[in-house]
Amino acid sequence: MLYEFLKNNYKEAEPIFFSDIVIKGITKSAVNQQLKKLCNEGKLQKYENGIYYLPKKSRLKTSVGVNADTVARYKYVSRGGKVDGFYSGNTFANQLGISTQVPNKVEIVSNNMAAKVREVPIGKRTFIVRKPVVPVNEENVYVLQLLDLLKNLDVYLDESLRQFDTVYPAAGNNHSAVRLAVPELEKIAGAKGWIDVCKEPEKSE
Repeated sequence: MLYEFLKNNYKEAEPIFFSDIVIKGITKSAVNQQLKKLCNEGKLQKYENGIYYLPKKSRLKTSVGVNADTVARYKYVSRGGKVDGFYSGNTFANQLGISTQVPNKVEIVSNNMAAKVREVPIGKRTFIVRKPVVPVNEENVYVLQLLDLLKNLDVYLDESLRQFDTVYPAAGNNHSAVRLAVPELEKIAGAKGWIDVCKEPEKSE
């Protein structure tokens, strides 16, 4: 029964988390025993504690499995169309091509992290995962990701924004505009203060 469930719900070489397996009428202990049996039979492979995958045969007839980056993406960023987080810091800057620095530790912001920040070992790699300021979803992910990138710069907000109760930061595409209260924008952007961008600089004597 478990093998059929896995075949119907997971693709080959896709991370399977023990915590996600819920089958009516089967206890977690029974699921654990069946997972061990499937691994012994070669129908399933164990990546590390609590993480499995259905092996995929390559053209050379060797088994192809998951890697640390795939596991991290499924666990903390997105899977099955559901967005739970985003890549941040130097990792995101490198993806955009605005930095040539390849970080040793991938940085992620995720709803699935209870601690403010934690180093998470997966396989032979280490990921730095942070809890988001506000919950991440499909609608706000691009805005939050951009604001997170800007936090390492000196950010100031224009005084003209104060007249509005809410604003819609522009980022990503026309499906990713989100509504934010001005205090929320100030908090997320980590603004150092407010300035009047229309005011001419004072001339020095």
